[in-house]
Amino acid sequence: MGKVWNILQNKPGNTFSISPEYTVYDALELMCHRNIGALLATRNGKLVGIFTERDYARKVILQGKSSKDTLVGEIMDDHPVTVTSNTTIEDCMKLMTNKFIRHLPVVDDGVIAGIISIGDVVKFIIDEQRFIIENLEHYITGQPE
Repeated sequence: MGKVWNILQNKPGNTFSISPEYTVYDALELMCHRNIGALLATRNGKLVGIFTERDYARKVILQGKSSKDTLVGEIMDDHPVTVTSNTTIEDCMKLMTNKFIRHLPVVDDGVIAGIISIGDVVKFIIDEQRFIIENLEHYITGQPE
């Protein structure tokens, strides 16, 4: 099975982040503009948390708070589950399933390398299985690739 770096090498190099001192409204605007479901919260280039659409729904809307008056730092997950570039895709699947999370920041030696989503993981697995099936079909039929 592949590793996280296999996913990261096929993703655009942009990893979007926001300071915890920005408002939730600012975060939502950025997420909407970039069509993403999570932002890394950073301070001085270091990961300090993660803010997701789920955080907004559960910690702002359902609690009657205002997104223009609430700071990202007040509701972000300040202890996000992280992986490294060398983590297996299988381990990522297990983490996401067991912890009920959809996004995993990728941190190598304290440096943010990117972020992967459950969609990235599923796409990787489907592509990998498709490749295996095609190779098996070629092997069985004796056709060159």
